[in-house]
Amino acid sequence: MDERSLIYDWNTIEYEFNRNPNNHPHGVWFDDETLRDGLQSPSARNPTIDQKIELLTYMEKLGIQKVDLGLPGAGPFHVEHIDSMLTHITENDYSIRPGAAVRTLMNDIEPLVELQHKHGIPVQASAFLGTSPIRQYAEGWTMEKLLSTMEKAVTFAVKNDVAVMFVTEDTTRSKPEDIKLIYQRAMELGVRRICVCDTCGHVTPNGVKKLLNFIDEEVIKDGGYKRSEIEVNWHGHQDRGLGVANNIAAVEAGADVVHGTALGLGERAGNAPLDQTLVNLKLMGAIDNDLTILGEYMQKAHEYTEVPLPRNYPVFGQDAFETGTGVHASAVIKAMKKGDHWLADRVYWGFLQENSVWNKSSVSDTWLVAQTSFGGYNNEIMKQVMN
Repeated sequence: MDERSLIYDWNTIEYEFNRNPNNHPHGVWFDDETLRDGLQSPSARNPTIDQKIELLTYMEKLGIQKVDLGLPGAGPFHVEHIDSMLTHITENDYSIRPGAAVRTLMNDIEPLVELQHKHGIPVQASAFLGTSPIRQYAEGWTMEKLLSTMEKAVTFAVKNDVAVMFVTEDTTRSKPEDIKLIYQRAMELGVRRICVCDTCGHVTPNGVKKLLNFIDEEVIKDGGYKRSEIEVNWHGHQDRGLGVANNIAAVEAGADVVHGTALGLGERAGNAPLDQTLVNLKLMGAIDNDLTILGEYMQKAHEYTEVPLPRNYPVFGQDAFETGTGVHASAVIKAMKKGDHWLADRVYWGFLQENSVWNKSSVSDTWLVAQTSFGGYNNEIMKQVMN
């Protein structure tokens, strides 16, 4: 039996993931926001320095390229944590590239100047500024005010050799002319990394693609820059449950870096889940990261932040690879009786990978689950099937 003939894959019909390397400064990268934006969750506990360093080590081993270490402008406590993590990165010669979120204020950027000098490595300043009309109205801002604020902060950072990723908050609800004006001015001042944000979880995958195409054509190329000169970041949120879908759409639309957090940690409904994004892009063939320890990372993030890990959480929840329906478990057991673990692992699970890359043992261990975890009606079915 040709195993491939048992699963017809509609995902591959008229679909091919293409990425012209001439248009991008690097391959698909990831920026882990767990230790900054993730900890803005109202339910999250701030981990200790040692716990943050352990989470950082998981990111490094997973091949995640960038990390946001925190918000130094929030005070000495946060600066101390960032300082300790930078020490760990340099002492262990990590490849992950550190950064920190800053308001477009010189007082926020000054600690990064000092930390960068102390540790001798670049520390990206992720400088954010809200640009949507609704945010401008609420704050009493004008575009002239925003431009002036951005110019002062970016000029100060560039003068002090701090690389800036300029972030427009609420980009997905901002006017095209405002986005174009402020990004192009930032690039004129030396910014080569920009971040497009779905701060309120507003956009759909179609909107992601339209917006990123606008960034490519109207902001970058119309501004006189080659696409490969500008790193485009995508930062999404989960308010409509579209975080992962939007991350995938962003990669398909040519984003260079996709942001997310472990378990989708973050304020309100959370950020786009980085773990689910990695799993899906791995299955799509867009990345080749070794995700063997991804499950361990999710467990540690759950433990150290004390944010619940739902039993039905995709891939990493306790119930993700178990079944409580008699006819479903019956199909698994019949596959086991054929002596075919490949079949048993896929008859009711849609995305198993070889070699347990999600740190899961063979799902056909459900045979044991069927004997121990079903009650009442389902247990009777199990007895009939197994006899």
